[in-house]
Amino acid sequence: MKKILIGLMGWTVVGMACATLPPLSDEAKAKAAEAKNKTDWSNKVAAYQLCQVQDRVAANYLKSKGKPKPAGEFPACTSPGPYVALQVATSTVGVADAKPVPAAGAKK
Repeated sequence: MKKILIGLMGWTVVGMACATLPPLSDEAKAKAAEAKNKTDWSNKVAAYQLCQVQDRVAANYLKSKGKPKPAGEFPACTSPGPYVALQVATSTVGVADAKPVPAAGAKK
């Protein structure tokens, strides 16, 4: 009995793995791109903040040990700037600009 249940569960998993999902709609693709853009920006902000903290810790360490700043150039921390949302192109361009056509015989 156990072998049959294990076999059925295995075939269920195989069937689920072979199932295909429908393609994403344009709206879903836009939302996914926006989420990725925001995540990338958040990661840049986190890296910038980490860089600033590392610079402060290194400066405090060198100050406490009485050592001079090491020779050589180190890259400065660069701010990613404010978040800028993606400009998503829509397929309904020009619909808002369309003017209604007056009915025949209508007065202006």
